[in-house]
This record gives sequence, structure tokens and C-alpha cells, in this order.
Amino acid sequence: MGIFERYLTLWVALCIVVGVALGHVMPGFFGTVAAAEVAKVNLPVALLIWLMIVPMLLKIDFGSLGRVREHWRGVGVTLFINWAVKPFSMALLGSFFIGHLFAPLLPAGQISSYIAGLILLAAAPCTAMVFVWSNLCEGEPHYTLSQVALNDLIMVFLFAPLVGLLLGVASISVPWGTLLLSVLLYIVVPVIVAQLWRKALLRNGVAGFDRVMRLLRPLSLVALLATLVLLFGFQGEQIVRQPLVIAILAVPILVQVYLNAGLAYWLSRRFGVAWCVAAPAALIGASNFFELAVAAAISLFGLDSRAALATVVGVLVEVPVMLSVVRIVKATRGWYEGGAGRARAALEARQ
Repeated sequence: MGIFERYLTLWVALCIVVGVALGHVMPGFFGTVAAAEVAKVNLPVALLIWLMIVPMLLKIDFGSLGRVREHWRGVGVTLFINWAVKPFSMALLGSFFIGHLFAPLLPAGQISSYIAGLILLAAAPCTAMVFVWSNLCEGEPHYTLSQVALNDLIMVFLFAPLVGLLLGVASISVPWGTLLLSVLLYIVVPVIVAQLWRKALLRNGVAGFDRVMRLLRPLSLVALLATLVLLFGFQGEQIVRQPLVIAILAVPILVQVYLNAGLAYWLSRRFGVAWCVAAPAALIGASNFFELAVAAAISLFGLDSRAALATVVGVLVEVPVMLSVVRIVKATRGWYEGGAGRARAALEARQ
């Protein structure tokens, strides 16, 4: 885990401070950046989003999908959590915490936008940081790679309909044209570009590919941090006036991460999944593709929207929380393997 990944929470906090300060000192610059739009897509931010996403997608080998069968129980658990539980549980948690419990502490006109940001955060499973979490908990690398590749493939087709459904359920207007454009710009095209680039790099051998990946490694996070500076340059004043907002938004995100990680881990144990698969399954089930969430929130609701802010809080919260999940699954390995062994024996006896 490199210095950028290890101290991501610190870098995000620094970007908040820098963004707020620059927003006060250079309001004209941020106004110019906000005006650089084509079809509601902010061009500087779109470029930064691409710099975030494409290097991450270069790691994905869709050829590894053929190995999904080797760990089908773990894959099934993670798919269930990622696509049938996590987005819907976040919609419920957002509605409960933001729409009801903490609603008196928030301006009424901002509540629906915050909920929309939380839904966008949970609607896509994590792609890049999952490799870090899996490595930290000694996860099975082939399972992790095949699961991420499968999730990326599903995301191309399900992200827009799922977000549209959940935003509709939450009574939030869905700008379908902008949403579909976001999927095209931030999922479909980057996946195609990354796979073509990956094939071109691998023609020169694995060593050359690894060398390029090492050079690109910090690029995604640097682009993410630059995007956050822009976001907080627009929203800084409101955050300074309402510091409680960050803490409020963090509550449903925290509950969602531990809920989904715990459910994935428990289901894996019940189905007798090996611990080296169950540990990354819990982490993949809980983590979010916050780069895509930030991009979609900006496209749908704008740079200075409350939805974009909610996705940024996801970045701030996720890193330390996921590190705690890594510690939990490693500390409970003995408990897990005892129960999983009994479950495997029972399944084999029934067969």
C-alpha cells in the first residue's frame, strides 16, 4: 500500500482546506471552471475523472472471467450484496437518517440532493481500491480479479437503470439524458479505451506493462484530489458554515459499510466459502466506486451540488473504515474457518 493510499484520508482533508481557501481567494477562477461545460458536462472535471478511472481499469483483465466458476459461492455472495442489497440499503439508510432522523438539522431544500449523492455512492461496487484491501487481508487474487471484472461488466448495463430506479423511489427527478451520458463517458468509453490500451501495452511484454502501471499508479489519486479541490472550492463556504453536515452524511455511509461487509462475511461462512475468498468478498461487498459516484454526481447535479458533496464524504469516510474491516476479518479468521468448515461438511453430506 503506497503513501497515497495509506494516507488518503489525510490528503482528502488537506484538499478540503485547500479548496475552501482557494474558493475565497480565487472566486473568478472557479467561476471560469464551472462555465467550461458542453451538454452539462464540465470539461476540466471530465478530464480529471478520466485520469482517475482509466489507469484503474487498465488493471482489469476481462479474460479472467473464465475463472469465476472456481469460486462460484463467493462470487454469488458478492453479486448479491453489490447489486441486490447495497444500493437499496443505502436508499433506505439515506431516507431514514437524512430524510427523517437528521432532517431538522438540514435545510429542507438540500435533503433530496444529499440522498441522491448517497445513492450514487452505493450504486456501483468499487473497482480499484479493492485490490489494495484484498492484498491487505491476504485474499485470493484470482477471485478478486475475476469478481472485479464481472462487476465492471455488469456496471456497464445496470448502473443507469439502477440509479434511475432508486432516485425515482426517493422522489428525486432523474435527468435521464445526463445520466446516460455519464454512463457512456465514465463507464463505457473508459472501459473500451483501457482494454485497448492494455492490449497494446501487453504486446511489449508483461514487464513493460508493469512499468507503465507503476508510472500511472499515483495518477488516479492525484486526479481525485484535484477534483476534490475544485469541489470544495465551490462548496467550501457552505461547509464552513455547516460543519455538522459532514458528520451527518458520514453516519449512513458508516452503517452501510459495516452492514454489507458483515452480511457478506456471514453469508460466506454459512455457504462454506474459503476464508481467502470470504475476506475480499466482504470488502468488495462493502466498498464503493467513489470515483464514478463523484463523476456522476457532478454531471447530474453540478459541481456545487449537495449530491457531489455527499459522494466526497464517501471518499473521506471509506478509507479508514475499510481498513478497520480488514482488521476485523483478519482477527476473526479462526471463528470464520471453524463455522465455514462445518458448513462445507454439511453441504457435501447433502450432496
